[in-house]
Amino acid sequence: MDKLLSYIKHSRAELTKVIFPTKEQVRNAFVSVVVVVTVVAIFLALIDLIMSFTLSNIA
Repeated sequence: MDKLLSYIKHSRAELTKVIFPTKEQVRNAFVSVVVVVTVVAIFLALIDLIMSFTLSNIA
């Protein structure tokens, strides 16, 4: 039981050291992820389109 109480006490102490992101930081990270995912998806779609067009003309 002492180990459990010690664990909880140490966990609370560690949680006080955590710096949580602000709403603005979360929003900026979200927008960045959406932009990067969109750019990569468009890039892969273009590569797929080019390869499909090239292979269909070869065959």
